[in-house]
Amino acid sequence: MKILIAVDGSSFTKRMLAYLTAHDEFPGRGHDYTVLHTVPPVPPRAAAVLDKATLDGYYQDEAEKVFKPIRSFLGKQGLEAKFTYKVGHAAETIAAFAEKGKYDLMVMGSHGHGSLTNLVMGSVATKVLAKCSVPVLLVR
Repeated sequence: MKILIAVDGSSFTKRMLAYLTAHDEFPGRGHDYTVLHTVPPVPPRAAAVLDKATLDGYYQDEAEKVFKPIRSFLGKQGLEAKFTYKVGHAAETIAAFAEKGKYDLMVMGSHGHGSLTNLVMGSVATKVLAKCSVPVLLVR
C-alpha cells in the first residue's frame, strides 16, 4: 500500500504517528511510506529580494526542523520512509501532492476543533477532505 503521511510537527502529528505505529496493519515491509510537510511560502516582496539559493535553503531548513524528530521516531520503530517537502498553502498542496502521487491512503493528524470552529476558521484537514479523492485517515 502506498501511504502518504502529512505532517506539521505539532503534537497532533506526534499523536498520529503513535497511532500509526501502534496498529499492526500499518507498520511493515508491505507499505511504501512518504512523509510530506508543507512549508508556508515567504511573502512575495521578501522573496523578491532574496536569491534563489538563500530561499531554497530557508525552505529546506524549515522542513528539516519538522523531519528530524520524525526520522528518529520512525527509525526507532523500524520503518523506512521517503521525506519530501513542498512550498505552498497546506491544504491545497497536500491534496494536489496526494492526487498526483496516486496514493492509496493519506494519514494526518487533526486538531479536532468542533464544527463551529471549522465553520469560522476552517481547517487544513477539512479542506484536504474537500479537495482530495484519496482516502484520508484523520487521527485526533
